[in-house]
Amino acid sequence: MATAAEPRPAELPLPGGREGARVSLHPLLTGQMIGPEAWFLREEGRFAWRRAFGIGVKKEDWLKVPVPAFLVEHPGVGPILIDTGFHPSVAVKPQANLGRLSQFTFRDIQMKPEQAAPAQLRERGIEPSAVKFVLMTHLHVDHASAISEFPDSTFVVSAAEWAAASEHGQFHGYVKRQFDHGFDYRLLDFEGPGAESFSGFARSFDLFGDGTVRAVYTPGHTLGHMSIVLRTTGGEVLVAADAIYLRRTLDDTHLPYRTADEHLFRRSLREIRQYATETPEALIVPGHDWDAWHQLEASY
Repeated sequence: MATAAEPRPAELPLPGGREGARVSLHPLLTGQMIGPEAWFLREEGRFAWRRAFGIGVKKEDWLKVPVPAFLVEHPGVGPILIDTGFHPSVAVKPQANLGRLSQFTFRDIQMKPEQAAPAQLRERGIEPSAVKFVLMTHLHVDHASAISEFPDSTFVVSAAEWAAASEHGQFHGYVKRQFDHGFDYRLLDFEGPGAESFSGFARSFDLFGDGTVRAVYTPGHTLGHMSIVLRTTGGEVLVAADAIYLRRTLDDTHLPYRTADEHLFRRSLREIRQYATETPEALIVPGHDWDAWHQLEASY
């Protein structure tokens, strides 16, 4: 389906790289909600799907779920964002931004307008217009919700993810009005000849050519999902996003209830686990793990 945006291939390296550079990372909590544990950790049995959707499960047994974005500060590029988190309007009227089906998948949303990424950036003295690049791990509603708040940014997303989001709708986790803007979208073709291996990952791109920010291909949760490896002042960090909802999926390969492609999900999980083996000192940040979130530092 056609969109207002006309994405173009990303021309790498993106401008601003600086030899020997390191970045700083600041996790941003844009809101929280709750979800059935069986959605994040698959259960077996004939009626397991009921528990995955919370049917018959007491609310006090549901998991708290963070909705994050990440500010990355690069000495040559300036501020970069990984995902956008919730739009400010979600604090007032969630369905207007997240879509009608959100009432079944996003429960008990808690958000204050000042938690939105633009407000948190301004608290740090950064105007949203100064964010040169927004790296989209994928375009699901809780990650792409606030794209409209960054009209001056260049959005970097995988070509496979753009195709999936353009073709599918809310049943697959996408709300087109969130990303259907005439903004500057640049696509990474992980299936093309330019992708290179990195640690445990078969396909990756060094976005700025200086090793500070690397997009690694982790499809499965969505058909074009990618994760981000950062070389920070405090060490290496993998922002895994929804390639692993919870740390437990990384530790014992316990899969979530639903994936866009289970074969790809398992392959990506093997690559993340291989990366963890090869880089044991690296911090790996799951997408929606409340306990792991509260173990994060304010900056890296």
